[in-house]
Amino acid sequence: MSATTMLKVSGLKVAYGAIQAVKGVDFEVQQGELVSLIGANGAGKTTTLKAITGIQPVADGDIQFLGHSIKGRGPWELVKQGLVMVPEGRGTFTRMTITENLQMGAYVRDDGEIEADIDKVFEIFPRLKERRAQLAGTMSGGEQQMLAMGRALMARPKVLLLDEPSMGLSPIMVDKIFEVVADIHGRGTTVLLVEQNASRALGLANRGYVMESGEITMTGEAKALLSDPKVRAAYLGE
Repeated sequence: MSATTMLKVSGLKVAYGAIQAVKGVDFEVQQGELVSLIGANGAGKTTTLKAITGIQPVADGDIQFLGHSIKGRGPWELVKQGLVMVPEGRGTFTRMTITENLQMGAYVRDDGEIEADIDKVFEIFPRLKERRAQLAGTMSGGEQQMLAMGRALMARPKVLLLDEPSMGLSPIMVDKIFEVVADIHGRGTTVLLVEQNASRALGLANRGYVMESGEITMTGEAKALLSDPKVRAAYLGE
């Protein structure tokens, strides 16, 4: 394994009872990359992320993070190691304030730089700073997505996994979320982006993988995938 390979998934299979949701997928993410995993609803993208982060049991295959197998590890262990996911549906603590949500993102840390990192999150998300004392549950969907991303950054991720960050948001907020993803990547964070919005996801990415019915069916440089007739027909309506 190359020293720069952050995440490597090999022959991953995940099942829900008799239903094979993920059927032996292989992919990897190199240090500093933004890699997009695209596919239609039900393709197995979210299940793949849940398996990587220890939420869903792995039926077969292996997952390596920083050169070591993490199969079977608990999500809390992986967060400590720097593998952090922003789940689909955001999952904010609705009865806690914005600041308290961000503090929860740093629960695995015991250093003295947590407040400084909250300030950095507020620099990325000025809207959160304006409303730092507001309860998360009273915010819009887009604002809660920003908060979920900010909370993940508080864990100082080595690899940030984003599951459908634009889902259910207004067009203006979708623009903002993708700007922020580009900003986070530009600051040096390695990102694996799972997204149905293929054009936006591939527009940001270095490389991409296309997932269909639990299998990786195409892979390549993001620009090449974006111009591929099959991808354009299947995901861009052309």
